[in-house]
Amino acid sequence: MDEVVKTLEKIEQNYKLFQQQQFTFIRALERTREEAHDLIRPVSSIVQVQCYKDHHCHNSTDRRILNMFISICNDLRNLCHKMENVHPGDSVTNGLVEKCKALLNDSNDLSAIRATYPHSVVNYLSMEEARHRYGGVVSLLPIVLDTMREWISYTKRNVLYIVSRGHAPCKETPTSQIPPAANTSISNKNTVQLQEKDFQKFLAANERPQQKAPWRPPGKHP
Repeated sequence: MDEVVKTLEKIEQNYKLFQQQQFTFIRALERTREEAHDLIRPVSSIVQVQCYKDHHCHNSTDRRILNMFISICNDLRNLCHKMENVHPGDSVTNGLVEKCKALLNDSNDLSAIRATYPHSVVNYLSMEEARHRYGGVVSLLPIVLDTMREWISYTKRNVLYIVSRGHAPCKETPTSQIPPAANTSISNKNTVQLQEKDFQKFLAANERPQQKAPWRPPGKHP
């Protein structure tokens, strides 16, 4: 669990750097879209950004910022796998991880998603850019990061056992929470131990029976 938290914090730091360069990111997308003669459709998937970078990017600054976006997406995908391995999870945590995985799918359509308050990434775009071009792609990272924070918060609050590979459970279950079957097992064990003690006492008492004097008829005897 600690590894997941630390990894997310590191990704958040990288995202803050990326967010400060949102204008550079948008300009890079505009130039590569022009180069690709692809000015009509919105930027609506990670694979689309990858394609612009690999085949239509001729500027080192543009290539750097596009690669930064793709790298953060890859780091978030890897973190999803770590979350799944931390513990089996329940319907809530599994649902949050599946949401992140779906959003981060290379071909997932991002055109309809929008990051809302407290995020202001969409507000930095013009109305045309927000509605028809880049509103979805700039919303992806903050939405995924929020979902992962929600996963961590829920896990810390509700999961009794958080088991990572090679580590023992972080909390011990109190005796009062031991399932009835386990209590029954403990009770049976104690009963067996008591029976063994009684049996040992019986053996001690009967192992060397006292010798009785031979029978003699009534009367005086020397």
